Amino acid sequence: MSIRTTTDTALRQDRGPLRLVAVFAVTQTVSYGAMIQAFTVLLLPMSDALGASRTAIAAAATISTLVGAVAAVPVGRLLDRYGGRTLMAAGSGVGVVAVLLWSQAQNLAQLYLAFTLIGGALAMSTYEVAFAVLVVAAEPHHRDRAIIAVTMICGLATSFYYFLVGHLDARFGWRTTLVLLAAELAVIAIPAHLWAVPSRAAHLGRIAESPVVAGGSTLRDHRFWLLVLAFVAQSAATSAFLTMMVTYFRDAGFVATTAATLPIVIGVAQIGSRLALAPLARRYGMTGVTAVSFACQGLGLLGLPLAGTSLPLTLVCVTAFGLGYGTSVVARPSIVADSFGVARFAGIAALMTVPIALSRAGAPLAAAWLRDWRFLVIMGAAALLAALALVPLARFRRALLPDAAALPTTTPSVPQR
Repeated sequence: MSIRTTTDTALRQDRGPLRLVAVFAVTQTVSYGAMIQAFTVLLLPMSDALGASRTAIAAAATISTLVGAVAAVPVGRLLDRYGGRTLMAAGSGVGVVAVLLWSQAQNLAQLYLAFTLIGGALAMSTYEVAFAVLVVAAEPHHRDRAIIAVTMICGLATSFYYFLVGHLDARFGWRTTLVLLAAELAVIAIPAHLWAVPSRAAHLGRIAESPVVAGGSTLRDHRFWLLVLAFVAQSAATSAFLTMMVTYFRDAGFVATTAATLPIVIGVAQIGSRLALAPLARRYGMTGVTAVSFACQGLGLLGLPLAGTSLPLTLVCVTAFGLGYGTSVVARPSIVADSFGVARFAGIAALMTVPIALSRAGAPLAAAWLRDWRFLVIMGAAALLAALALVPLARFRRALLPDAAALPTTTPSVPQR
């Protein structure tokens, strides 16, 4: 009887993370599609309708990212203390209001107000919070697979939003397109978060079962700062290209439909990189695999100006970019969780989020100002810098592996995933 009870309990514990993975795959897709991907496709029609330059329109994304950076630390503390159910549902509600305001913007001031709210909504309801919920809810050996599953599905699905938004814009105009996206966000994300995300009691109960790791030691660890440097540089390159890629492809000479379809390749590359990530990380270490993927991303960006309007060469470069982009989303929460535990995961991750968000804020603005191939060269160099910053950490791990294997069994070790 007790064996059956234990088995039933284990099955119930497994269903929670499985349900979260399924729900987050959907809610993250509609959230990013409405608040991020739509902006990239609609940048040009918004510029024409509002009579503003591309740089001025791109500043809205910068404002959104800056607001997200300011909100990151308090959101992390709230998440550690209260869990994610109310926080994520409220963030989705703010996102609905923000996208509706965006659809009715008649000038830059109104556009910037809408993206101020979008910044808060993204900080409260998207990847950073979703990963923190999964890190606490999932068992350590299931954690990476849960995060990979969410990002793999979302990465591909959001890539199709470029085509979807482009089609809706061509048929209904950009304002009606945004109203439709806001309605989708309201109908899907808010109730799904209220239903699936663990309650405060469940969240705190899981934390109580986990070992506590002091957060203050993080700031004195040189490896933490190398990770910050790496992800700041890589995030800048990623944010700039994702914001400007459709515009760049159109300026380079591709027709509008091709320019809007090419981002799908990034989604496919993300799936490939994430499918290979777990086995490669077990063999070579997450840090080393991430460094290689960042180097591929940098080379892809540097190669795009040379590709011109050659579709095969452009596909190769975009695929290389997608490899780095796909790895980074999974690598950061995995490394933080393994290094610093789950009790204060959200707060510690937020410390990294602030400088990363600042880089995401400034890079698209600089890219919109440069407009041409120069932004690709600068961002490609940034991605290569990110790879170089991870090299010492990868070597550090390889140097430790033989010693760790030789340690007696009574010596405490890092919990295995």
